[in-house]
Amino acid sequence: VWMKGLLIAIGAPGMLAVGAVVIAIGIAIFVRDRKKEIPIRPAFFGGVILESIVYAVLVAFLVSISVSLLLAMVQDGGTVRDLPIATQLSLSLGAGLYEELVFRVILVGGLAFLLGQVTSRKEIPYVVAAVVGAFLFSAVHYIGPFGDPLQLGSFLFRFLFGLAMNVIFLLRGFGVAAWTHALYDVFVVTGFLG
Repeated sequence: VWMKGLLIAIGAPGMLAVGAVVIAIGIAIFVRDRKKEIPIRPAFFGGVILESIVYAVLVAFLVSISVSLLLAMVQDGGTVRDLPIATQLSLSLGAGLYEELVFRVILVGGLAFLLGQVTSRKEIPYVVAAVVGAFLFSAVHYIGPFGDPLQLGSFLFRFLFGLAMNVIFLLRGFGVAAWTHALYDVFVVTGFLG
């Protein structure tokens, strides 16, 4: 929803500018960290990508099957497919980064931290944060003028997808969750996952 609104508000030139700023920030962080002489391990990055590919395919399969079994219906592809392929791929990669940052790091991580301050049981904050975060992740897709029409099947699909991403984030961290989400979206856009 936010990405659709952003695209309409600033158009393609604005998106290129935003992308350039994000890349510049990434390069600046990389250059700064190079001064710390932290070793770069290509095998580590390859492992993260491979792990994320496995999770993306597994999550897509498990969530789709779960929704089909629970509701005896198949998830609708939505209206994003009406956009040019380059825009769809940009949205896919952006969702992996921005949605994971907002929903996993800030919302789920923050909620788990806050709940951890009021209970001594370690698992309760994570379970509550994962479920609440998944509910809010699904719900936000239906808010505002660019939101999708509310349907039980798509809401449940997004809830279960959000729950799976929350589990990946809590167990494996932001990087793996962001890559999993981005690659899942790319696979859907390109038709690799249906």
